[in-house]
Amino acid sequence: MKNGNYSCSFCNVEREIILETEISFAIYDSFPVNDGHALIIPKRHTANYFDLSLEEQKDCIELLNRVKGIVLEKYNPSGFNVGININETAGQTVPHVHIHLIPRYEGDVEEPRGGVRGVIPNKKIY
Repeated sequence: MKNGNYSCSFCNVEREIILETEISFAIYDSFPVNDGHALIIPKRHTANYFDLSLEEQKDCIELLNRVKGIVLEKYNPSGFNVGININETAGQTVPHVHIHLIPRYEGDVEEPRGGVRGVIPNKKIY
């Protein structure tokens, strides 16, 4: 898929697309945290999720739900983490909005309690 910013890897995806709408698409992550790790990406090039229109946000969330069904059927995870990194401070490395759908499996980490709170390790357990 070729779209807009030719220096952006998400505007120039040349791999299998899981699902696609007029506004967004989903692919498997090139560096997956777990089997089935998928990314939901709006086609319009912008770095910050909060700069998306409500229509774009809605489309991404609807696609997230559809991809979750595909990942659940194909990989049978026992849970999921969903996350969006916004700006370098929060760990964003590709300056194009993308939502992570990370399947979780029994025993994939020693202590899963706290989930996404683990982005700041000493705040994970409460």
